[in-house]
Amino acid sequence: MNKILVIEDDIHVRQNILDLLEGEGFNILEAHNGLLGVKLAQEEIPDLIICDVMMPELDGYEVLKVLRQRSETAIIPLIFLTAKSDKNDFRQGMEMGADDYIIKPFTRAELLAAIACRLEKHITIKQENQRKLDNLRNSITLSLPHEMRTPLNGILGFSQILMEESDSLDSQAIQEMAESIYLSGERLFGLIQNFLIYAELEVMGTDPQQIKLLQSQTTIFPNLTLMEIISEKAKKAGREGDLRLELHPCSIMISTAKIAKIIEELLDNAFKFSPPGSLVQIKSQVINNCLILSFIDHGRGITAAQIAELGAYQQFERKLYEQQGSGLGLTIAKRIAELHGGKLKIHSKPQEKTIVQVVLPCSQRKEDYFDNTYYQKSSTIGIRLDY
Repeated sequence: MNKILVIEDDIHVRQNILDLLEGEGFNILEAHNGLLGVKLAQEEIPDLIICDVMMPELDGYEVLKVLRQRSETAIIPLIFLTAKSDKNDFRQGMEMGADDYIIKPFTRAELLAAIACRLEKHITIKQENQRKLDNLRNSITLSLPHEMRTPLNGILGFSQILMEESDSLDSQAIQEMAESIYLSGERLFGLIQNFLIYAELEVMGTDPQQIKLLQSQTTIFPNLTLMEIISEKAKKAGREGDLRLELHPCSIMISTAKIAKIIEELLDNAFKFSPPGSLVQIKSQVINNCLILSFIDHGRGITAAQIAELGAYQQFERKLYEQQGSGLGLTIAKRIAELHGGKLKIHSKPQEKTIVQVVLPCSQRKEDYFDNTYYQKSSTIGIRLDY
């Protein structure tokens, strides 16, 4: 039985709606003003809300604004009741997130048709979210235990040898085992960090205030922090000679920490899935106030079908290729871009070339990014900067 909240200050209109809904078998809640309606919605979490526009305390637009700011009420379908038929009123409500409008006076058939449509759509969305959650749960079940077990086995195995046979081991053997323990610990730490980051991004995606805060931050691109990350990644992979950079400066609407995470994950993938000695490129260009940041490698690539199925904890061709990682990196980069009003695209021809592109809002005005000191320093490490 669906629960419907009716927020309407006119007692006669409200009672008519309540009688109609009760006759149709709905579980009904009522509120005679916007303030009480918001309180009931937050307490009861109805399946649908029917709300008048012109009301005391809080009007319909204010009710909608409050509800869309709370994660638990943000996706509840809301149908406005209004005596106005002006297009500007419709546009205002729809831009704020209203699902439908019904003009007073309305018929029984009109109201029931609108309710049925919105409830059906809401059920479809919930089912799709549940499907994604089930897929994520299954992927975690299959991937995460293996990814945790591998470094843990290294840590436990080598530490046990050190405890039991330390008297008979020479310094070189101890050093090698200590290094293996450290690398395994580093791998496990990275896995846990990515797991926490992914969970944090998913939570942020349900909070409009958090999204607004994310999108209010800016970063000069490129900057020394980002270049040091790129240099360190190449050095750690032993691929310094394979890397080529062509970067166009701009000011991007994202924090340094978040763009750094995108670069870390996508460059790591480019190195991981291409053979040593093959070219890896990072290029950027600015088109229509958007930075297009491309990571290009000449490795094994992925098929169109695999791109379509790409998601958290997803790995492909595990039996054919030995690979480390939970498959989270690409998904994290994609979610960060999306939360900042951007997107991530993949173009790949297996065994030939893969291009992963991140598109982010930016400014190309030189006064926003020009830093002569940075330019002098960056030019010493071989970047091509297209001012």
